[in-house]
Amino acid sequence: MTPKNKTKHGYAILELLFYISFFAIISLVVIEAMITMTRSFKEISIQAEWSRGENIMERISREIRTAYEINTIGSGNLKLNTKDSDGENITMQFLLSGSDIQFFNNEVLVGNLNTPNVLVSGLTFTQINTTKGKAIKIFFTVQSAGDILNRTQDFYNTVVLRGIY
Repeated sequence: MTPKNKTKHGYAILELLFYISFFAIISLVVIEAMITMTRSFKEISIQAEWSRGENIMERISREIRTAYEINTIGSGNLKLNTKDSDGENITMQFLLSGSDIQFFNNEVLVGNLNTPNVLVSGLTFTQINTTKGKAIKIFFTVQSAGDILNRTQDFYNTVVLRGIY
């Protein structure tokens, strides 16, 4: 006769090893996916900061188009004579201060055109004179403060002063 209380021995350790190895593999896959997502998010945020350079260029270009005269022009400084919506004479100024482009309206600081995590360097304005008008060539470089690779993006444009027409 065989006893009725017969139990299986030895399978619990094999099952435990199987489940531990299965859990370790799944954990590695999840951790790798999270690392990839974090890197992708970081890259997307750097690209978004670079695109803010386009907004800076558009703002400067818009103000130049409406101006009728160049008051002062330099390597990191541009001061324009223009008119407000009521036809009153005003001045608009763009000044590179450190890594920020400051915007002045009638000698009053309105604010920076770039956010603190967007670093601007190499802002240059060049005046172009023709027989029919004036234009300004703009060039600057943008870098993300969070980019460990120190990549940069260049922006340039040439804008005609249309306020004189």
